[in-house]
Formats: sequence, structure tokens, C-alpha cells
Amino acid sequence: MKSIMLSDSELISLYIGGDESALKTLILRHEEKIFTYILSAVKCRELAEDIFQDTFIKVINTLRTGGYQDEGKFPQWVMRIANNLKIDHFRKAQRLPAYESNGDFDIFDTLGIEDPSVEQKMIQEQVYADIQGLLQYLPEEQREVLEMRIYHDISFKEIAELTNVSINTALGRMRYALINLRKMVEEKKLVLC
Repeated sequence: MKSIMLSDSELISLYIGGDESALKTLILRHEEKIFTYILSAVKCRELAEDIFQDTFIKVINTLRTGGYQDEGKFPQWVMRIANNLKIDHFRKAQRLPAYESNGDFDIFDTLGIEDPSVEQKMIQEQVYADIQGLLQYLPEEQREVLEMRIYHDISFKEIAELTNVSINTALGRMRYALINLRKMVEEKKLVLC
């Protein structure tokens, strides 16, 4: 039977048994989704390639040492590893990922401002900076869910799988993140318009 027709679990068993081509099939099967996720988070192709490579080095090491518990969720497990490596990168850099509008949606587009003046641009930049600054004060679990949902457009179902919690927990973390952001905006008397 061709390895491309095998399930992830079967390919993992073959790889652990010494079939290197099974690992290649696994990587090819999931590389686009995982790489796209990483690239959307770090916004730098070279860095995304490094994190992608580090992700699969961890995958290989874990598989070789027998540390992987096959629950039929190989892609989610790999995405969790990639997510943790991405978080590690931003912790080391001591910064949050910068949001860059890719042209799809920008909240300022809804304000009806066709050609913002220099002053309006400065205000917009300050609002973005103020929000980014507040994110660092959120508990890590809340900040992680908010970043995944808002900045990376990941569904709550995928967030739940990536963070290994229920959908209700992911939704709750998002809710508390927004509540805490509102409180911080009020306490700091920030004007967001």
C-alpha cells in the first residue's frame, strides 16, 4: 500500500520502525498548514523556516525517544509544538508580533476616513501602540488566545486543539482577555478613537 494512503498513526508506526520515507510523507502532508500558521505569526519567511525546521526536529526527537502518545491528533500536536516555539521566540525577543494589515480588514476602514491626515495617522498609530502595550499585562493564556484569534484568525476550535483545552475554555479566556483589556483602557483613561 502506498504510504500516501496510510493514516498519520500508521506512518508514525512505520517511521518508528525505521522507515524514513514515512516521516517524509507526514511532513509533506502537513507542511503547508503548519508553515502558513508560523509565517502568519512571525511575518518573516526566514524566521518561519527556522521555526518550522525546529518544530520537526522536536517532532523527530520525540518520536525517536518514544515520547509521542498517539491519540490520532498528530497535526494538532505538531501545531502545539510550533506554537510553543513561536512563543519562545517572542519571549526571547521580548516583543509581541507586530500587526500588519494585509488589506483584508482594518478597523479604521470602517470609520469612513478616506484619506487620513497626518494627525489622524499619528492617532491611529498611537492607538495600535497603546493596545499592543496593554497586551503584555494580560495573563499568558488570555494573551495567547487573543493573539491567535485576532492577529492570526485561528478558529476557536483550532485554538482549543492547539492549547489543549476545551472550546469553552478558549472562549472563556478570550472573554476574560477582552474584559481585562477594557478595564485597563478605563484605568489608564486611554482614548481609542
